[in-house]
Amino acid sequence: MIEQFIRDVLAEDVGRGDLYARVSASVDASAKIIAKSDGVFAGEEYLRVLAIMEKFEIFWHKNDGERFVSGDVLLGLSGDSHTLLRIERTLLNMLLHASSIATLTRQYVDLVTPYGTKLLDTRKTRPLLRNFEKYATRIGGATNHRMGLDDALMLKDTHLKTIENLEQFMEEARVKIPFTAKIEIEAETIEMAKKAMEVGADIVMCDNMSVEALREVVEYKWEHHSSVLLEASGNITLSTIESYAQTGVDAISTGSLIHQANWIDMSMKMD
Repeated sequence: MIEQFIRDVLAEDVGRGDLYARVSASVDASAKIIAKSDGVFAGEEYLRVLAIMEKFEIFWHKNDGERFVSGDVLLGLSGDSHTLLRIERTLLNMLLHASSIATLTRQYVDLVTPYGTKLLDTRKTRPLLRNFEKYATRIGGATNHRMGLDDALMLKDTHLKTIENLEQFMEEARVKIPFTAKIEIEAETIEMAKKAMEVGADIVMCDNMSVEALREVVEYKWEHHSSVLLEASGNITLSTIESYAQTGVDAISTGSLIHQANWIDMSMKMD
């Protein structure tokens, strides 16, 4: 899967061939990738595959999950000049994209970790980049939420509008979905959260609830359904996430890990 992704990314950039290679001779070359911003390194898993496919060497100064500061040398590269120049933008784009997501994710993780709360990503990913972007959140310290519709059954408000009898639906679902698959029900009110627990949800997503309402749901869970997992979601930001973690909720999910990650800066310099 990674190999095909990299082939597609290279094809997008190289097209029918790098025109520079038509008018220059290839020579042995080396280069460095230098950070121009602070951040968290991510992209190693993909860059290792790129190096094998394109036959150049990488000398690692930073590895996945490690912090760096502006001015740090992140990687050394060695190979023929045509190769290094051809893969420059592909390598930098993957490294920048993944590291930018990992950097923002780490900021969120640092805020919730003291409370034992898991940070989750969402399915709000760019088309065809879900595996790559969710890899980046993992490197930043988050836990992946479901990868797609096939690995957990989530009943959001849109689904619930189509279900006449939730209790009956849950009974049928337990027969028809895999034994290992969890069922998560979205709740926008305290009353709906209680009902979701009562009908047997494995996870209840408390969507757009206030901190006060979420705290009440957490208390109810421990009194009546202690095995249920509670997830908070909906417009939770860096400035508010700590207050949600303090409620005792099991996990907090936010799509902003990906769609609000601002690109940090790096560049390649030939030696």
